[in-house]
Amino acid sequence: MKKIFVVIGVLLMAASCNKKEVSKSIFVKNIKELNNAITNVKQGEEIVLANGIWKNAEIKFFALGAKDAPITLRAETPGKVFIEGKSSLHLGGQYLVVDGLYFRNGYSPENGVIRFMINTDSIAHNTRVTNTVIDGFTRPNKWENDRWIEFYGRHNQLDHSYIAGKSNDGETLRVFFTGNENIKNHHQIIHNYFGPRPRKGGPRAETIRVGDSKTRFAPGYVNVSNNYFEACNGEVEIISDKTNYNSFTNNIFYKCEGSLVLRHSNYATVNANIFIGGDDSNFYGGIRAVNTGHWITNNYFYKIKGEEFRSPLAVMNGIPMTPLNRYKQVADVVVAYNTWVDCKSPWQIGVGQNTASAGVLPPSEVRSAAPIRSIIANNIIYNTKEDAAPVVNHDKMDGILFKNNILDNNGKAFTEFGVLKNETIKMKQINNWLFVPEDTQNDSLNEVYYGFDFKLITADLFGVDRSKSNKIGAAITIAAAKNFRINKKNYGPDWFSTESKNVAPNILTASSKKGELAKIIAEAKSGDIIHLTDTLYTINTALSINKDVTISSKRENKVQLLFTGDSNTSAFKMHPKGSLHLNNLSITSKTKQLAFAPLKENMASAYKLYINNCMLSNFKYVLQATKGSFADTINIQNTTIKNCENGIVLTAEEKGDYNAEMVTINKCTFKNIDKNVLYFYRGGYDESTIGGNLKVTNSVFENCGSKEKSGTMLKTPGIINVTLMGNTFQNNPVKLVALLWGEKNNHHSTNKVLNSGLIKVEEQHKLDILY
Repeated sequence: MKKIFVVIGVLLMAASCNKKEVSKSIFVKNIKELNNAITNVKQGEEIVLANGIWKNAEIKFFALGAKDAPITLRAETPGKVFIEGKSSLHLGGQYLVVDGLYFRNGYSPENGVIRFMINTDSIAHNTRVTNTVIDGFTRPNKWENDRWIEFYGRHNQLDHSYIAGKSNDGETLRVFFTGNENIKNHHQIIHNYFGPRPRKGGPRAETIRVGDSKTRFAPGYVNVSNNYFEACNGEVEIISDKTNYNSFTNNIFYKCEGSLVLRHSNYATVNANIFIGGDDSNFYGGIRAVNTGHWITNNYFYKIKGEEFRSPLAVMNGIPMTPLNRYKQVADVVVAYNTWVDCKSPWQIGVGQNTASAGVLPPSEVRSAAPIRSIIANNIIYNTKEDAAPVVNHDKMDGILFKNNILDNNGKAFTEFGVLKNETIKMKQINNWLFVPEDTQNDSLNEVYYGFDFKLITADLFGVDRSKSNKIGAAITIAAAKNFRINKKNYGPDWFSTESKNVAPNILTASSKKGELAKIIAEAKSGDIIHLTDTLYTINTALSINKDVTISSKRENKVQLLFTGDSNTSAFKMHPKGSLHLNNLSITSKTKQLAFAPLKENMASAYKLYINNCMLSNFKYVLQATKGSFADTINIQNTTIKNCENGIVLTAEEKGDYNAEMVTINKCTFKNIDKNVLYFYRGGYDESTIGGNLKVTNSVFENCGSKEKSGTMLKTPGIINVTLMGNTFQNNPVKLVALLWGEKNNHHSTNKVLNSGLIKVEEQHKLDILY
């Protein structure tokens, strides 16, 4: 179907109807009727889109409503009008309402799925988008940049909407400040459900960005409040605040692998937010402070275990005379009345200090300016298990005044730096994540420090008046905590369910009959398990994996898969959202092609690969990444990989992006791999990109690297987190087993290196600057 462009212009007379109620409903069934209806719509009227699929609809909706008589564009039934294909909704004018639309199965062909601007002459003001869903409306290629929601103008609002599944380059929502008509905008982003955003593998994947470095001095007054953020894992910054006087209050961050970051902003209010993590990830983040004048108050953190840039509280070092796009020194920041429970090293001061890297970085990248004129007061750190380092000092802390902060470290005192009072606090566990001090306590909780303007902190986390009975920490009373509930139904549209159904997997069988395995995979549902019943399967075309599927031998011995595909084809072709589990198989290439490869284009989403108790042999590449492809997880256990030209090659990206997040190799054997045994690459210096992650443990590497021109067997340039532990490297004709980046989180221990060169640690690596 051809693209359908809807260009809507409305000229309304000043004498138009000014009633609050809808004066007329115009029902439309197709694009032509929609175009005609909005051309003639008047103040106070509504246009109703008929239920069904509206495909390839690029809607440009310009109209001039009134405060008491807005113009509404709504679904006949909320959630029953599906916007699909190459579609978008761009808004211009004033006092418009959009209600009940569902964007799915497509993407916007231009920037902005929903955009509060048609062009620079048609900007939306006083316009509301509500009760709407954008789910998986992502571009086909991960490297293509766009935003889903673009705010321009003033006094616009997004509320009670569900936004999830963006996997390509670019922020999910961005507020623009280009021009006077877009500053002091008082936009409202409230009562929304920001659902999962998968790991992207690089920068430019924030869920919300408010401004940018070029407009960092602009006043915003943007309000981001009462939203629910779940698994917003796109990158290290969930929210990146880059303008001034913005507010972030009463939001829930549930298991998000990133932080609320005050990146270029000044005078932000960060109040009464709840950050819930867990033991299942060391990447859950909290709040990161940069720049001037922020008030960080009444926030609650549970099991937030990120480090440095993802710390529960990260107070950064700045750069003297910083360029616009870098880090300004922290000054005049207040951190008061917050509570951290079972968080790992919750306070990290001087994060990003990198003076040791001055020899490989330009002066504009050296963060040597420690925080000044700031206060951390009236906070609680409570641990049910001892934390060895509740406070980490990366540089200097003498510019911060610490007053009346209490630590209960499960009986283990922490006296370093002298910034915490060691006490025993009786805590009441309200639910599985909320702990509040008992009402009967020792006097230490009542010893509140009152700094300048602290009287403006009038209520606690749950809205209890602090003027009547003030205490240290985020919550004052148990009663208010007991009455608090997180009800996910309060966020997003009331017609849309975020609950997923657990479906038991089907157990399927496939014989070695020609084409049967491919047919069974195609017909399987996500989560199904396929048992192979014969001993030998010949595969002459790639098996496409576009769902979660397990392929396993039904026999005790390994089933053999012989791949006889054409040149440059792979035995398994990984598609977006494909998740492949292989168990107890022997996979061999007759023609020395690829074992695994993602699509060469249209890899909109990540794939996952799990290999256990298998043998892979005679391949040209075990895995070769393609540009724009991204593996969330590559997990190889108890597997032998032998007689291959190349091993695992993840090198198709540049400028801070990378091709995999979590790569784990455990109890494996690599034998006779000619070159690129493991080549995992992240290019460029970008301190906000803190991946990927490689663990190689308890494995054996023998006679590998005979044709390795670099002289290094395991190559990990630019990868931040690398662990080599308990491995044996023997008879590998290379100069280096690995060259690790000592200044980052690269470690090795208990490895045996026999006739294989050595493992070298180089503290500083010189990389290209990305920005």
